[in-house]
Amino acid sequence: MKESDRRIPFNLPHMTGQELRYIADAHANGCLAGDGPFTRRCHAWLEEQTGCNKALLTHSCTAALEMSALLLDIQVGDEIIMPSYTFVSTANAFVLRGGVPVFIDVHEDTLNMDEAHIEKAITKKTKVIVPVHYAGVACAMDAIMDIARRYRIKVVEDAAQGVMSRYQHRALGSIGDLGAYSFHETKNIISGEGGALLVNDAELALRAEIIREKGTNRSRFFRGEVDKYTWQEVGSSFLPGELIAAFLWAQLEQAQQITQTRLTSWQYYHTILEPLEKQGIIHRPTIPEECQHNAHMYYVLLPPWIDRQMVLDEFKRNDIWSVFHYVPLHSSVAGQKYGRTHGELTVTNRQAARLIRLPLWVGIREEQQNRVVQVLCRLVSRDIRCSSLLGNARR
Repeated sequence: MKESDRRIPFNLPHMTGQELRYIADAHANGCLAGDGPFTRRCHAWLEEQTGCNKALLTHSCTAALEMSALLLDIQVGDEIIMPSYTFVSTANAFVLRGGVPVFIDVHEDTLNMDEAHIEKAITKKTKVIVPVHYAGVACAMDAIMDIARRYRIKVVEDAAQGVMSRYQHRALGSIGDLGAYSFHETKNIISGEGGALLVNDAELALRAEIIREKGTNRSRFFRGEVDKYTWQEVGSSFLPGELIAAFLWAQLEQAQQITQTRLTSWQYYHTILEPLEKQGIIHRPTIPEECQHNAHMYYVLLPPWIDRQMVLDEFKRNDIWSVFHYVPLHSSVAGQKYGRTHGELTVTNRQAARLIRLPLWVGIREEQQNRVVQVLCRLVSRDIRCSSLLGNARR
């Protein structure tokens, strides 16, 4: 076996085969800046699929979150409630405007924001709640939106991992006032770097266009709604180029097929790992009944008696690339400098130290997944024969 065939990477960016063709079309059209024909196709697709009022491509999900902070006029001292178990962009976007992240604990099973902690964390300074849909599995959005309405607080969904996921048949990112998507190469639907802002509050739509276009009403000018465009308010350049949009369009066209393929591989992991969970050795991901996920990642929670680094090192020795995930923000230098915690965050601390993510991408083969699980089983099992575990999965 070649070394390249033996190696199991953590992620492989998926190509549909149409990306270069569409990039060539954009080049031939002579339209390379933002908001060209391919950008408009992507906008229309996102609006149709999610039901949002307006979709706007951005150069990253981070940019979409930064736009959210501008749109909601975050001021120095405003508080933003969010989980600590998230990527730094969730907090950075608001800290840039002087906001203060207020970190709350997560659920034991989904690792999503625990909505039971939100109300106790609300103060007179609370401006925004930011649910983060971990692994493309929805937070309890009905409860979160109810709290937000009662306290007149805005909701920004960090749905970076949630493209094609739903909560009670509603697209993630389309439920709060604003939603942010990522099309980074590590996500399911990709453009290398890229993102989108979903504007669900119609009153924010026009300002979103202005902020995205350097604070000008340039978009209205190109639609013929004004005879010239001028500086309207604070903004920045959040547009991706047309080549990025052309690449993304090739992905969006096959979003359903990509998602279904990933779900098949996700389910295979879930099946062959069931015996380990039944023995109380690991915990598999939990998908609440009201959630339709997109198979963004497959992770397991290791038992407390297992050294996670030892597992990752053993994977590496077997040419398997597995990784852990976030270092909780409240424990980081910047998190302690710019934010504060509400409560002890015991679940966050415990689960973050136990979680590993397994290789998953479009095209991963069952024999590769079997090898991943065999190595994991040897490291953590007590009385389960790993070979029989896989044999039972095939029956």
